[in-house]
Amino acid sequence: MSVTTSPRHAGTQAPPPPFDTELTGPIARILGELPMPLTPRLIPDRRRRSASGRLSDERIRRSGTFRLEERPVPGPAGAPAITLLICRPAAVRGPVPVIYHTHGGGMVAGSHRSTELLGELDRAQELGAAVVSVDYRLAPEHPDPAPVEDCYAGLCWLAEHGGDLGLDPDRVFLSGNSAGGALAAGLALMARDRSGPRPVGQVLQFPMLDDRCDTFSAGQMARVGLWDGESNLAGWSALLGERRGGPGVSCYAAPARADDVSGLPPAFIEVGSVEALRDEGIAYASRIWQTGGEAELHVWSGAFHSFDEWVPDAVVSKAAHQARVAWMRRVLAG
Repeated sequence: MSVTTSPRHAGTQAPPPPFDTELTGPIARILGELPMPLTPRLIPDRRRRSASGRLSDERIRRSGTFRLEERPVPGPAGAPAITLLICRPAAVRGPVPVIYHTHGGGMVAGSHRSTELLGELDRAQELGAAVVSVDYRLAPEHPDPAPVEDCYAGLCWLAEHGGDLGLDPDRVFLSGNSAGGALAAGLALMARDRSGPRPVGQVLQFPMLDDRCDTFSAGQMARVGLWDGESNLAGWSALLGERRGGPGVSCYAAPARADDVSGLPPAFIEVGSVEALRDEGIAYASRIWQTGGEAELHVWSGAFHSFDEWVPDAVVSKAAHQARVAWMRRVLAG
């Protein structure tokens, strides 16, 4: 696995914006405990940390708020079955909307029971929705296109069989954080191009969108924050190997590579002002608008990557949660 030493703009510009006052202390503590940046050597560490935070059935059920089922379903042609974690609201009669969750972890770690699922369950509770979380194969052992094809197989199963479980296949949000945001955006493109399921919206939280890693913010935050520019290079290199940054990378892996972003479901895109992925998220929203498409963009001032997962009680974190729920509610009412 080849990793470029630093993003193209590193060391060529002004210092990063300041962190939000409520996030300054927490990010210092997090980085004091978490080895950074990500390297191939640290992938086992990231997987151990993810496994230690794996959510139990009890935490997911929330005292009976959700009914829980873990179901193996067919994977892509010639590949193993995948597992879907299906969380249905116990007090709401179907068919209910669905948040189809593709977890984060930099393409190399995480699972369908990672702690970020808690945020999806929070939103589902407010919306009377279900959450279906897919456990896709991880890089570098399973490089592109394995992760996105696994996620697409799960989405197709949901579209075909979800109605039998009280889920509404016509009201499915694609939702993911970081690497999960890349997969959610890739699924939207893939479903469009293959005339597959038609999601009602895509919720792209701090998404990894561009394997070229050469934006201004990638250099400005090359060694700043929770998922810095150098970690981003390592994640993309794990997924794509020597292809990273070169010609021929699929837009389903790196959605910023798409020549055409028209005809996509409405998008909610958010980034922090102090994260390496900031500028590619802004650019993706702008390209959608330029085609006449629908996108809502939030740039959370002073925020680092995935800040609300780590500091949920900060004012900016609560605002981010409320903005997501409000947008999803508007989409469902439209």
